[in-house]
Amino acid sequence: MKYIESLREGERINEIYLCKTKQSALTKAGKPYENIILQDKTGILDAKIWDPGSVGIDDFDSLDYVAVMGDITSFQGNLQLSIKRVRKVQEGEYDPKDYLPVSEKNIDEMYEELCGIIRSVNNPYYKKLLSSFFLEDKEFEKRFKFHSAAKTVHHGFVGGLLEHTLSVTKHCDYFAAYYPMLNRDLIVTAAIFHDIGKLEELSVFPENDYTDEGQLLGHIMIGAEMVGERIRTIEGFPVRMANELKHCILAHHGELEYGSPKKPALAEALALSFADNVDAKMETIREIFTNVPENNVEWQGFNRLLDSNIRRSSLK
Repeated sequence: MKYIESLREGERINEIYLCKTKQSALTKAGKPYENIILQDKTGILDAKIWDPGSVGIDDFDSLDYVAVMGDITSFQGNLQLSIKRVRKVQEGEYDPKDYLPVSEKNIDEMYEELCGIIRSVNNPYYKKLLSSFFLEDKEFEKRFKFHSAAKTVHHGFVGGLLEHTLSVTKHCDYFAAYYPMLNRDLIVTAAIFHDIGKLEELSVFPENDYTDEGQLLGHIMIGAEMVGERIRTIEGFPVRMANELKHCILAHHGELEYGSPKKPALAEALALSFADNVDAKMETIREIFTNVPENNVEWQGFNRLLDSNIRRSSLK
């Protein structure tokens, strides 16, 4: 199989990919065509069917696995596939694991490391709350290990939510050790829960798209509600502690314009917003540089999350 990350301009390919999305559109001249996004475990590829009614263009839908034949071109600096033939393939013609992007890190080991941090929490209420999700609920564990952290921006792969959560939690654990004024149990608990709402905001792979709940509420509000509901099942959970934890979740994007309903009003909430921002942006850069050789210092183009055009630094 020829993976998307290895495709180059000028190639003609005949491969099987997952059709992530399919949308009909019109050219400026009013001619119909199809916008397609193809996917495998290494990335996504923009594709076009310029003559939808031609011979060799069979019927298929979003989330179908399709065999495509076409030419790799370049448009505005990005690769694009001009599809000449396409057909829906049947089970047995493909291996699903080739089409879902997966964390490069060991998912089970990451989860066990996160559980180790949970076991180190001293506050009995925070520990009980964390344990009820991560240590005692096997169905939740399965979902959390498999889920992504984003549709496209960062950690948009199987295990991405876990990888991002663990990284943010470790950053916060470091902050708590370096800045004694921080309540370690609060900031670590908030870090572990900060993106839990993404379990409902995003659908599972291979779709990995915004749900109706995600569009209407967003993961920040959903996460605060999920935690609040579970808190109400724990007898005697202190109201002030509950509010501080939910505030950290609600404020973890740092600014109102970035989607947080509240700006950080606690030191722990501020530190969490920094940790979340650092990990999201560093992962974005890592993903951009994945296919850029170490000795390549060419500019890689403007990135919306980073709000900048970036390139690798020189080795010397």
